[in-house]
Amino acid sequence: MADSELQYLMVDRGVVNDPASQAAWAAKKLVWVPHDAAGFAAASVVEEKGDEVVVEVQETGKKTTVHKDDIQKMNPPKFSKVEDMAELTCLNEASVLHNLKERYYSGLIYVSMDCCICLYQHSFFGVLALLLSSLLLLDFP
Repeated sequence: MADSELQYLMVDRGVVNDPASQAAWAAKKLVWVPHDAAGFAAASVVEEKGDEVVVEVQETGKKTTVHKDDIQKMNPPKFSKVEDMAELTCLNEASVLHNLKERYYSGLIYVSMDCCICLYQHSFFGVLALLLSSLLLLDFP
């Protein structure tokens, strides 16, 4: 594969692994909180009060109280636009959605169909049915 084609698959990790940005991220205690329009919004933890957490939404600067069960941990910047989401340290709904959006808006491929699924089936027809159903879901040009 040519280097020009790799720009759509991979991110330059030298930019993402900057120690200064890693340290700044660790100091902020960033989390994802539910948001009406965007689904989730980045916020920093200001104070914890039992089951409630006071957070400051990064985009607006507005402070709000959220139940501890409603927040989701955010990944460090070194996992920004990661190719394999299994590498995320905090594998949750908000982090996966954020990673997909970041890759999409950067023009990077965000879905891979070249995975290999190994199944143990007693029946040849069970495997055949699975393959046919997965082919029907693919969108060919």
